Amino acid sequence: MNNKYITAFAPASIGNVAVGFDMLGLAIKGAGDRVSVRKVNEEGIFIKEIYDQAGNPHKDLSKKSDENTASIAAEALWGAEGGQGGIEMLIHKGIPLQSGMGSSAASAVAGAVAVNALLDQPLSTEKLMKYALEGEKYASGGIHADNVAPSLFGGMVFCPPSYLPKTTSVEVPKSISSVLVHPDLIVNTAESRNGLANNYSMSQWLDQQSYLAGFLLGLQKLDLNLIKNSMHDVIIEPQRSGSVGCFDEIKKATMNKGALGCSLSGSGPSIFALCENHIAVEIKTIMMEIFDSHNIDSQGWVSPLNASGAYVET
Repeated sequence: MNNKYITAFAPASIGNVAVGFDMLGLAIKGAGDRVSVRKVNEEGIFIKEIYDQAGNPHKDLSKKSDENTASIAAEALWGAEGGQGGIEMLIHKGIPLQSGMGSSAASAVAGAVAVNALLDQPLSTEKLMKYALEGEKYASGGIHADNVAPSLFGGMVFCPPSYLPKTTSVEVPKSISSVLVHPDLIVNTAESRNGLANNYSMSQWLDQQSYLAGFLLGLQKLDLNLIKNSMHDVIIEPQRSGSVGCFDEIKKATMNKGALGCSLSGSGPSIFALCENHIAVEIKTIMMEIFDSHNIDSQGWVSPLNASGAYVET
């Protein structure tokens, strides 16, 4: 049996993208998880080790195969499509936990993509979606793909729950960048979701629908004014922004500098902005300086809107 590990990388992502709660996601460049796998004789999925961002054994994640999104996705795929024997895996976490950057989704995607490379007849990327979603379901408690889909396919993806496992890639302009800044804070995604209100007014729903439609049309037509006028979340952001004390300050500063929009990435605490390419680095600096002024360390990334999705490393 070949004992060589195969490694897959899956990028972090921005969930919701302000206007598309649970149905719109965006891949980012520069941060992600890696999962390495190899076949073993013993049946089952075995996590040999999980490493943190510093390369040390991870203190907060379980190595039980039914308690990790990477192994759950891998087991779903291997059980359906694999042969005899089992899988041993190593997980390298490049994304902070509970960061609003799609950490659990990236692990699930990397696990599925890595195991797919071990199959005698690998599946298409589209067919891996349902297996990656099995891993993400464990972490989030439901089926939504706004982190899984962009991590798997790259770019911006429209992925409403009613369509799944089908998704649609959104054509994006090359002149716009995303800026993502992660502060050294933690927001529990499941708790944040459970804390959302259940009832909204017809006026709120109509406003949010118009903003989603306007945002997508703005991207398609490269209409910067339409993008800016549409990038508003009137339902979810007001309920979650209080978890990041300096959110309002950062949003105001980025908009004053010329950003097209600014909101929480997923449930936070990470914050993202969309802007024209030539001011992206400056926007990132402004965001990080505000966190620093509140004695909060942060990391930042600038990405094209068409950042790559998951792939097997060579």
